[in-house]
Amino acid sequence: MADTSFVRTEMLPEQSPPLTSVGVLGWLRANLFSNLWNTILTVISLAFIGYLLAGLIPWVFQSVWVADSLNECREVMNATWGDTHGHACWAVIRERWLQLTFGFYPSELYWRPILAFVLLFGALAPVLFPWAPRWLLYVTAAYPFLFPWLMWGGTIWAPLMVAAGLAVGYFAHKFVEPILGGLAGMIIAVLAVIVWWLFLVGPLSGVLASIIPIGLEPVESRNFGGFMLSIMIGVVAIGVSLPIGIVLALGRQSDLLIVKAICVGFIEFIRGVPLITLLFVASTLLNIFMPPGTNFDIILRVMIMVTLFAAAYMAEVIRGGLAALPKGQYEGADSLGLDYWQSQRLIIMPQALKISIPGIVSTFIGIFKDTTLVSIIGLLDPLGLSNAIRADAAWNGIYWELFAFIAFLFFIFCFGMSRYSMYLERRLRTDHR
Repeated sequence: MADTSFVRTEMLPEQSPPLTSVGVLGWLRANLFSNLWNTILTVISLAFIGYLLAGLIPWVFQSVWVADSLNECREVMNATWGDTHGHACWAVIRERWLQLTFGFYPSELYWRPILAFVLLFGALAPVLFPWAPRWLLYVTAAYPFLFPWLMWGGTIWAPLMVAAGLAVGYFAHKFVEPILGGLAGMIIAVLAVIVWWLFLVGPLSGVLASIIPIGLEPVESRNFGGFMLSIMIGVVAIGVSLPIGIVLALGRQSDLLIVKAICVGFIEFIRGVPLITLLFVASTLLNIFMPPGTNFDIILRVMIMVTLFAAAYMAEVIRGGLAALPKGQYEGADSLGLDYWQSQRLIIMPQALKISIPGIVSTFIGIFKDTTLVSIIGLLDPLGLSNAIRADAAWNGIYWELFAFIAFLFFIFCFGMSRYSMYLERRLRTDHR
């Protein structure tokens, strides 16, 4: 039998992959049409999305932007499309967007909340992004004192005296620690700051203001509202609840019985009470327990309650991160001769916070959305202002446009926080997968 074997002596030229396996077609085939069931589900989903868009797109784009009332909107719709159904009246947003953003804040002073918002990004940049200039840390340190001064106005000496209270606590700690120890020094420092803030800030700032009157025009809290109010409450609650939550999480795991009991009691009590109940306490009952004649600003009371509520949930999120760390991490810190605070700062807490990033950001998003509850106690957040706008005879009966605009703004902020969370997780990954 003849030998028919064949040995190739040259390689075939390289060919490009099939068009159905690369590019858009390849992605569609791999993800949407990989088998019969995926194809059926894809077709059904596309039909459902098309049905929704067929009604949504005309409602958004075939709409009225210039009108002075809902009735005028309907007249324009009838004249243009012959029907008022399926068309939005965005004229209410065009007319009232400043009110939805700033509430009843004086229009000639809009530059102050705008400047506070711009400075917020400058203060957050060196904390959130490693490429930010380090000199912005000075803005970060000054922002907690500049923010209330810009928003409420008044003398410049009040925020300066509040900042001076931190210096008083620092020097009190330095003086007491060598004599009574670290824990006693910390307690004395906290008490010194509280006494300074409660009893000395007011008189000292008043005296300095009478000598050197430097300040901004005061704005009452009842003029605050809209998204400006939601951002204020959200930023304060998010920024302050994280360090408080860390302290509560560490206190809950402490070996000191009294410290552990206080932290556990606080966390369980706050987590067992609805936020709206705490807001009612802040708005009505808290003044009963204050000394007669005390003027405790309602927005400040709400900020405190929302912050404490967020801190209790934050403590449990961080405690989950601490519990997820292997015991060897704690043993390794002890083997290096680090004390408790050094091991927490250098080894334990950075890893626990990294593990807890999804839970922390979810808590932040939830708290920011929960700021809409303040409308129930009479503060004019965007939802509260939407009720006031609809109470106007010109816009009585309009709903979807206002709620869609408010939902869109909340989505921008919440989506931004979720995207940053994913960016931070990618940046801190050490498994190189």
